[in-house]
Formats: sequence, C-alpha cells, structure tokens
Amino acid sequence: MASGENLLQVHGAPLILHAMVDSYHQLPKTPRRRSRQARQKVLLETVEKEPLLTDEELARRLDVSVATIRLDRLALGIPDVRERTRRLAAGVLDKIRTLHPKEVVGEIVDMEMGSHALSLLEVSPAMAFLRSGHVRGQYLYAQAESLALAVVDEEQAVASVVNVKFKGAVRVGEKVVAQARVLRQPRPGEWVVLVESKSGGRPVFRGKFLIREGE
Repeated sequence: MASGENLLQVHGAPLILHAMVDSYHQLPKTPRRRSRQARQKVLLETVEKEPLLTDEELARRLDVSVATIRLDRLALGIPDVRERTRRLAAGVLDKIRTLHPKEVVGEIVDMEMGSHALSLLEVSPAMAFLRSGHVRGQYLYAQAESLALAVVDEEQAVASVVNVKFKGAVRVGEKVVAQARVLRQPRPGEWVVLVESKSGGRPVFRGKFLIREGE
C-alpha cells in the first residue's frame, strides 16, 4: 500500500483534495449560541412586546432551557407571567361599561375602548371534558363574547349576530389569549367586532360579532 506521501503524488490527487476542502467549507455551520448579554437583551425585548408568554414559551423562542429563562428573569428583574398579567389587568376592569367585572370570562389585560382589547384565559380541569382533557367550546365562546361586549363603549349592549369557528383543541393547563378588534360601525349603535383566540401561538377560535346597543 502506498504511503500517505506517495498518495498525494497520485494523478488527480490534488483535484480530489481541493474537492474535499470545498465540500468541508460548504457544510452547514453550527449556529453560535448568543452571549448571556445578547440573550438577556432579546428576552427583555420579547417580554416587552408579548408580556403574556410563559417561561416555557420563552424558552422555545430563545432556544434555551426553562431554568435559563428563570435565571435571566431574576437577573433582569422581570416578574413571572402571573404577576405581569396582574399588573396589566390592574385598572382595566374599571373601564368596562357593558358588563359587571364578574361576568367577564378570562382576565382582560389590555383595552382601548372602542378599538381593541386583549384577554387571557387559563384552562382549569373544571372547564374540560373528563376523558379527553379538551376544554369545552362554550368557554372559548364565552371568553370571546365577553371581550367583544367589553370593548364597546356603551352602558348596555348585546351580541345579536355571531359567526364563529373553532379552529383547534385546547387542553387543561394551556392559556388562551383572545384579541378583539372593532372592525367598523355600520350604523349608530352597532359595531362589528372580530375576536381571534390563540393558545401557544396556535389559532383555536375565531368569531365575528355584531354588537348592538341594548335597551
């Protein structure tokens, strides 16, 4: 068998070596991990934009462990999602005119009256079917309906026409984020409100409500 030195002298060997080097440089590069400072900067920006994300969801976004997210939160002074939700919700219920606070399904955490609103529903075992663990549809609907009514700046209002679609299953322990937007006002005393609900970024419910001023 030829030695390594002799192999390099075989006809065509330089071409083969060049091909091997070129192939090496074309291999996909392993992505470099962010530095701690860069990771914490991204975490802070993400939480500011989407304060309702859980530690598990943040870990998936940043491709790190849940423990790393918790350590970074502590270092940055970022409260957990429950405390962030509580702070967002403080004072929002006082704005609602159409419903009593106890009638709201979910927790309204942001609202600009007559424009848009956001609510969070944490699915408990009492809301789900025993065998499948899937939430009953009426809870998703009730969250959306109460949000659509709440965003309307009226003393009394009712949902008179509704078009809804259930788009995905939700299980116990998941959090449903519903977002309402007032699309238009066809005539005085009427509002078309679109509500879209997601769980873990997945669409699970969509409803368009015609809200009319009540008597």
